[in-house]
Amino acid sequence: MAIEKALLLIADIGGYTRFMRQHRFGLAHAQDTVAQLLEAVIDASGRFKLAKLEGDAAFFYAVGDDVSPVAKQVAAIRRAFLARKEELALDRMCRCDGCTQVGALTLKFVAHAGEVAFQKVKHLTELAGVDVILLHRMLKNDVPVSEYVLMTDAVHQRLDPELRQLSQGLEHDFEGMGRTATHYIDLSALVASVPAPRPSLPRKLWHKLTMELRSLKYVLGLKEACEGFRNVEIVDAIVPKKP
Repeated sequence: MAIEKALLLIADIGGYTRFMRQHRFGLAHAQDTVAQLLEAVIDASGRFKLAKLEGDAAFFYAVGDDVSPVAKQVAAIRRAFLARKEELALDRMCRCDGCTQVGALTLKFVAHAGEVAFQKVKHLTELAGVDVILLHRMLKNDVPVSEYVLMTDAVHQRLDPELRQLSQGLEHDFEGMGRTATHYIDLSALVASVPAPRPSLPRKLWHKLTMELRSLKYVLGLKEACEGFRNVEIVDAIVPKKP
């Protein structure tokens, strides 16, 4: 088991109403929407390697003690996320929960630098160690904005001075980790918006067709939709009583 210094980053998608109605189409479309957004996030991750997908989040790492790519890569990932979200909202041809809430979806990041243990299991590389645990603990925090990058001192102290000026300090008491100094930057200060795509009926129809094909396994119950999503809690739809 090799131990190396690494820069750790989680991109976490949220914003769906905490309670989604138990409707196969809505849940299947929510699953597909998050999958498309995660694809955009991964494609824009640059030098970061994908450690694993964790429901509605992507866990990345970059070996070495250079934390300089954090701000640049976070901005690139946010641009890709916003562009894909705008496209999904524009191409929507469905009124289910999973489709109508696309515009409300958000992206947040947590970043930390430390030592991690790399363990290969067949073709997979697992990351372990206290610093990996701390990174995941950071997902539950007191940041007062919905879209942000939250970082520890190990990352914050090595940012460019102009980026440090955009940050706000916030001390946390993470479970099992004690008091931890953190800093956050509102993502709107890095990338506020992206150009909206032009409407296209052929693209709308193609999006509808491909989404239904990708969602079929969830609609048919062959796979569980939204399984492992941290930001969605599924409840049965309320059926109105007959008078």
